[in-house]
Amino acid sequence: MSHPTHYRGEVRRIAVVGGIGAGKSTVVDYLRSRDFVAVDADEVYAQLVRRGQPLLAVLVDAFGTAILTRDGELDRRFVSSVVFADPSALRRLDAITHPWVGREMRRQLDAAEGRAVFAALPLYRPEHRDSLALDEVWAVQVAPEVAVDRLVQQRTMSEDDARARLASQMGNDERAALADEVIWNNTSREDLRERVDELLRERGIDGH
Repeated sequence: MSHPTHYRGEVRRIAVVGGIGAGKSTVVDYLRSRDFVAVDADEVYAQLVRRGQPLLAVLVDAFGTAILTRDGELDRRFVSSVVFADPSALRRLDAITHPWVGREMRRQLDAAEGRAVFAALPLYRPEHRDSLALDEVWAVQVAPEVAVDRLVQQRTMSEDDARARLASQMGNDERAALADEVIWNNTSREDLRERVDELLRERGIDGH
């Protein structure tokens, strides 16, 4: 699908997006192994909610001290269990955290150097093209049944929990409609890496 671009000379800014179990992190790890810079939204969030960080104080004000561990860190497992059971709590959490994460991601992307930099986004929205000045979006996709199997086998989730997580996210068709490229990951890691290499070669940015 054709989308407006934001090219800045030789540097390209590419988002890698995908639902849970699709393999987005595998793609990001591979890109990093080839010395590309990748700014990961999950990692940025983890940095911002460490003990002593301002965002953690904001979350405590919004949700109470029950979200903290005994050591004063954010209990991310507890927060996830609460918000996935309460859509209004999830919307409230997102409304608070997304602007913080977006600002920090933009700062890190702006500071990055190289012929291409990548932004890893588990929850992609169309407005990210402008807010992160993206040139392209690559969607990592997997068949739902494959995703469920991976979540059960690799993350020890129950099948019901895995299906509930998938159902709470954007579907493959909707994500693909918002992307410039689709990377299917139903088979092996070798096939996945070959597809990424192909996309890098097409753009002339495979020299890392």
